[in-house]
Amino acid sequence: MVDPSQMHAEGPNGGPVDLPVDLDALSPEQRDEFGAGILALDPVGRVLTCNRAAGALCGLSPDAMIGRNFFRDLVPSAHVPGFYGRFLGSQRRALTDQAFEFVFGRVPAPLRARIGLRAGANGCTWLTISPLEQIAAGPSREAVLAAISQRSRAEPVDPSLCEREPIHIPGSIQPNAVMLAADAATLEILAFSANAADVLAPELFPPSGLSLEAVLPGEIVSAIRDGLAAHTLTDGRLLRRTLALPPREERFHLVAHAHLGRVIVELELAPERPEDFLTASPLDAELAMMRLRAAETLTEAAQIAALEIRAMTGFESVLVYRFDLDWNGEAIAEDMVPDWQRPLIGLRFPASDIPAQARALYTKAKSRFVIDRDCVPVPLVADRSAGNAPIDLTFAQNRSLSPIHLEYQRNLGVDGSMSISIMVENRLWGLMIGHHRRPHYVAPETRAAATVLTDAFAMRVQEIEGKALWSERQRHLDVQGRMVRGLTRSDDFVASLTQGNPTLLDLFGATGAGIVSDEAVCLVGATPDEAAVRALADWLRETLPPGETTFVTDTLVLHHAPASAYTEIASGLLAAFVGTSRQHLLFWLKPEVPSTVTWGGDPRKPVLPGSGPVAVLPRRSFERWIEERRGHSTPWATWKVALAAQLADAVDGVVLRQRRKIDELTGLLADKERLLEQKDLLTREIDHRVKNSLQIVTAFLHMQRRQIADPEARQAFSETSARVMSVARVHDSLYQGESMEQVDLGQTIQTLCNDLAGMTGDEHSVELTAEPGLMVPYRHAVALSLITTELVTNAFKYAGRPDKGARISVTVAGEAGAVRLRVCDDGEGMPPGWENAKAQGTGLGMKLIRAMLDQIGARLDVENADGACFTVHA
Repeated sequence: MVDPSQMHAEGPNGGPVDLPVDLDALSPEQRDEFGAGILALDPVGRVLTCNRAAGALCGLSPDAMIGRNFFRDLVPSAHVPGFYGRFLGSQRRALTDQAFEFVFGRVPAPLRARIGLRAGANGCTWLTISPLEQIAAGPSREAVLAAISQRSRAEPVDPSLCEREPIHIPGSIQPNAVMLAADAATLEILAFSANAADVLAPELFPPSGLSLEAVLPGEIVSAIRDGLAAHTLTDGRLLRRTLALPPREERFHLVAHAHLGRVIVELELAPERPEDFLTASPLDAELAMMRLRAAETLTEAAQIAALEIRAMTGFESVLVYRFDLDWNGEAIAEDMVPDWQRPLIGLRFPASDIPAQARALYTKAKSRFVIDRDCVPVPLVADRSAGNAPIDLTFAQNRSLSPIHLEYQRNLGVDGSMSISIMVENRLWGLMIGHHRRPHYVAPETRAAATVLTDAFAMRVQEIEGKALWSERQRHLDVQGRMVRGLTRSDDFVASLTQGNPTLLDLFGATGAGIVSDEAVCLVGATPDEAAVRALADWLRETLPPGETTFVTDTLVLHHAPASAYTEIASGLLAAFVGTSRQHLLFWLKPEVPSTVTWGGDPRKPVLPGSGPVAVLPRRSFERWIEERRGHSTPWATWKVALAAQLADAVDGVVLRQRRKIDELTGLLADKERLLEQKDLLTREIDHRVKNSLQIVTAFLHMQRRQIADPEARQAFSETSARVMSVARVHDSLYQGESMEQVDLGQTIQTLCNDLAGMTGDEHSVELTAEPGLMVPYRHAVALSLITTELVTNAFKYAGRPDKGARISVTVAGEAGAVRLRVCDDGEGMPPGWENAKAQGTGLGMKLIRAMLDQIGARLDVENADGACFTVHA
């Protein structure tokens, strides 16, 4: 630093003179004789008096400066810890003299000056500004400034031109910081900012061959080594520390990170006290986040975020800037001071305003604060042994900005600025942007709080948009699920998708839809005619690369010129081929939505010729520029394209493959039906032959019975003949019926009873009541026929009287999913002790009945009144 007693400035005749130590003793006229600016400031920085040179430096008359705050109103670029902070510190510590250098960024020629602070009478502080030199603008800046007055009308340019500017290797930093770049393996210093000697030990610069240990405290270097070993300094992760540096023991914020084999260390003078500059407290951030969490809509959340961050940072305007799918931007919320003259809310900005390489930087390095647009960047100086490779400053906090961007800010009327990335699901959703018409300093703690609150806003955006997206997707998934279920039950997938409930028109907010196949075109809603749709499908088959099955656009006419004939009903197209053969096409249409887009100025840009690679100048005007848009529909969400592809896969998998399987199964079924027919014929023939054979057996039994004289033997032959006949009747029913497994029980019992009554002649009678169409399985029919035979023949034997034969009634009916068979006679009833006889069942007939009952799981009930009644429940 310079000894204040040796400060010189130009005297009245232009020669160097010493400024007197006692400035209080000089009259205003005497102070006006000096070329150095001389001002007396009160404890908060208001101007009490000043000379003509000070007025010339500020561009005002001395009288116009009286009573105004030097740091806030006259020279806002001085409202930084390196100037205003030292001014406050000198008063607290009652320092008599301080001196340092400061660069005032001014257009067209920045000024480097020697600053002096002296204690004056009555609590004032004398501020002296001695000009040292005017600093020339760099080559890039000169080219931009020269082009400002030469530019012609705006013309469309290739946006890739904007993306060629190497903004990540500017070779300089903002002057409020000091930078060191060291080798990550050895920590040897490879490059340093030209102002490093002002903060670190000047005798060590240039630090040829020295390591960070030579210029930084040991505990800081150890923390850097530990971070490198633990890999916690890469990918934008930072080491943050606060340290005091000699000789003044001023506090500095240190930030370090590693990138591409380099360790980048940045030092920035910190406010001596938080109250010296607007500083956000943790409580401020917590309360702001509580209000943010209460927001129900995206618009409400964005407005709260803009308001809270402006209150924290003190910018005159804070806006929320959102990117669309094409990287055009729109200001969706803005909070500003009442006299802000250029509101940007509702304006759109072309993607070239923030080109691809800038967006890539915003994705990696989340925040950027610029104190003074017109500050003079401090160059990086490479050590002789380091070579000429540029230092990549992608993650540097104080990287200088490109001349093109600074010109953009100048045209926008912005000096101090802020931009914080809004990252939603790892994608650059937008930016939180702060604007100030004059230079504006934000304390490091406040920068961190604003970044945290922006992250909280990003999380709220993700929650709000995610909830809305989830609800919309669930509704579509429900519709699509019902549609797919309808497909599985339909033999005609085209009819199912276009005539069912729901249809293709119920998906994706489309107003027209359809299916194109080799056989036909089926359309629903508002669509072009069939010929136009077929031509569109043919164009898609030719245009889509092999393997791709979906196509989406909200400006169909830009891709398919014939679409100009039906733009009004089909400006947006979402198409999905079914399978890789592209034989079938599902498509949805959206109508044209004529609209006006309000741009922040003409989005076209002029080109800056000369000076090597072509550069693109930023737009000079940001007045509202209205563009009428035709041929556009509302855009299709990305997830809708995925759902359309899934539906096409479902059609291919559930329907078309099913159709192929059905064709295959139909052939197999035809073969099986032929086999079944043959089997049925064979079975019926077998039943017919079994019945005939049993009838022959019955005839033989009858013949044999007539040749036997013994009554008991004749009775046995009769009973056996009846049993064989009952089985024959079942086979006869199978032969006569349509089913090979089910037997009409009523018809079978009726035929059986007629046969049994015929065997006795006119001696006995049988009355039958049978429920028609009572079908039972074959094995049940055999068992019930045998039981009927035993019960009826027993009634013939025991119910008849000598004077008349037995009258027997047989009833067959369904009973709650079961069968009820009832056989009753008009005889004298069961003899005494019949209960024991029933339980023991020693006779052949009763054994047979019990066996049949067990076989089919049936129950036998016996009633003994006015004759005997037997009821079988099966």
